[in-house]
Amino acid sequence: MTVEITVLIAIGSFLIGLVTFSRNRDKDVKNDATKSAVIETKLDSISQSVDSIRIDLRASEQRWSSLSDRVIRVEESSKQAHRRIDKIENKGEM
Repeated sequence: MTVEITVLIAIGSFLIGLVTFSRNRDKDVKNDATKSAVIETKLDSISQSVDSIRIDLRASEQRWSSLSDRVIRVEESSKQAHRRIDKIENKGEM
């Protein structure tokens, strides 16, 4: 009789363990899915931020290029003005 009770307790313990394992496995799957969704959302947000930064960088590069062209034109114009001023000064000395 003691053998039968111990066998029944062992089978009962096994079944309780199996049910507990099943429930915990389902919870783990749900938790993993939730974490995965959060990570994907954050990665999408980071990707969008990087794309925005790239667009801003391109716009800044275009502005710098435009500004550089304008500075070059101003320098050329000031060189020509200095040449004209030098010519006027040289005529005044003669």
